[in-house]
Amino acid sequence: MQLELSTFLLVCPLVFLAGLVDAVAGGGGLIALPAYLVAGVPMHFALGTNKLSSLAGTLVASYRYYKNNYVDLFLCIPSIGAALAGSALGTSLILVMDEGNLQRLLLLVLPVTAFYVFKKKNSEGIAPPISRRRALVYAILISFCIGGYDGFFGPGAGTFYILLYAGLAKLELRTASGNAKLVNLASNLAALVVFLAHGRVIFPLGICAGVFSIAGSYIGSGLAIHRGAQMMRYFILVVLTLLFIRIAYDTVRHWG
Repeated sequence: MQLELSTFLLVCPLVFLAGLVDAVAGGGGLIALPAYLVAGVPMHFALGTNKLSSLAGTLVASYRYYKNNYVDLFLCIPSIGAALAGSALGTSLILVMDEGNLQRLLLLVLPVTAFYVFKKKNSEGIAPPISRRRALVYAILISFCIGGYDGFFGPGAGTFYILLYAGLAKLELRTASGNAKLVNLASNLAALVVFLAHGRVIFPLGICAGVFSIAGSYIGSGLAIHRGAQMMRYFILVVLTLLFIRIAYDTVRHWG
């Protein structure tokens, strides 16, 4: 594919913004993926190249959360394996299937999720007790299912990881985000391997955008760590709103 300078000028700043938002609340794909598409990158190449650039940013964010002790390794390590399996399966499916039914399902799920985030008063991790064994079971199931979603469709996956880890596995919101970053890193890696195997990655664009993703993720993870869970909740609500608008638009356009 022939790349113009305008492609880089459009994609890279938006990927920086996507990295910042994703490091705080997930959902960076809502910004990054449309940027690739508006720049004229074909859908499967946009998906594959976006995985390459977002992988770089997610790696940096994961390190910052881990360094600041916002990762629960007991839950995270098995979750990574589950996410790898789910993501590889989901990515294989998207190459042969249409995602329309999933979009329509999310139109029902997203308002409920946003209501849950808005009503949740506990912002600093004082949650009802849950056994570590039960938390581990929840974490593995969540990781497999959302990993599959991430490979199949993608946008909002990081946000869903955070919400479900906090809501079901009862992790403090920043720890939920730290675990989500490491698990999302694994699912992105699995998806990227599949796209690479099918030749759906544009390396010059993906590498350049990856540098901008790293910068955005570094700043965003610092904001989340130092500003706390309350700020993360507002970011999550914005991401869910954007995801709803995006999916509603795509669904209406598909029906039209």
